Amino acid sequence: MQESTLNDIRAHAQRDYPREACGVVIVERGRERYVPCRNTATTAAEHFRLPADDFATAEERGELVAIVHSHPDASPEPSDADRVSCEESGLPWHIISWPDGRLRTIEPCGYEAPLVGRAYAHGVLDCWSLIRDWYARERNVSLPDFTRQDKWWDDGASDLYTQHCRAAGGKVVWEAGHDAAASSVLEVGDVILMQIRSRNGVPNHGAVYIGDTRILHHPYGRLSTRDVYGGYWHDCTRRIVRYAQ
Repeated sequence: MQESTLNDIRAHAQRDYPREACGVVIVERGRERYVPCRNTATTAAEHFRLPADDFATAEERGELVAIVHSHPDASPEPSDADRVSCEESGLPWHIISWPDGRLRTIEPCGYEAPLVGRAYAHGVLDCWSLIRDWYARERNVSLPDFTRQDKWWDDGASDLYTQHCRAAGGKVVWEAGHDAAASSVLEVGDVILMQIRSRNGVPNHGAVYIGDTRILHHPYGRLSTRDVYGGYWHDCTRRIVRYAQ
């Protein structure tokens, strides 16, 4: 990276501090340029959000060669979400810590976040991401992703999880209010949709049943984990969705 580009990145990180700054590096008419973008993330649980229109505007100017963001008051070491997003982008990522200005660059290398112990970043590594990854690795099934902003369940949004599960071919095999307990119908691979402190009453958390009364899930703001399915998690269950083998 050229020194002038790095200086522009530092200046943007300083302007946006203490929020994360984000942008892209392009080659425009044979010259390397840094294009600052907006970060539209609304909560601390979200990974930074680089708007699609900012991305498209930068692409119109030149060829994208890297994505950039800052880590305010933190080291430039990439998070699990950074590594996963880098893979999805197919581009190098430059991460600058601010205010100390240290830089770390990562490139796509085939990284996959672990199923257990991954850090939470809404929309990148959250409960739906974990369900998708389990299905991809254990069943060789590709479930679709969808755009979702943090706290969508409190902002008047519809029941996104149930809608997208059904759209992907999932069949609801149990709903709250049935006489039988949720645990009585479970099969390995079933997706359990739960309502956890959701003001609008829609399911806002999902888990995969992995057998032996255990679930794999990624609770909000915590590390992904395996838990016994019972008690609190059972009481929060609203639907169980099954995908055909």
